[in-house]
Amino acid sequence: MTDRNDKSSKQDRASRDDRLKSALRENLKRRKLQARERAAIAEPSQNDDGSLNEETAGKSGD
Repeated sequence: MTDRNDKSSKQDRASRDDRLKSALRENLKRRKLQARERAAIAEPSQNDDGSLNEETAGKSGD
């Protein structure tokens, strides 16, 4: 009877570990994406010649 419980316990543990690994992986992907988006918003984009793009810097062309 204890053999059955041990096997079940090991399977439960392995299943739980797999779920946790998967959740951690998804969380890391989501956090990396958020960090990239924040970095893209924080840095004003530049044209090829190195000048700031007026639209993204919040300046008007008037």
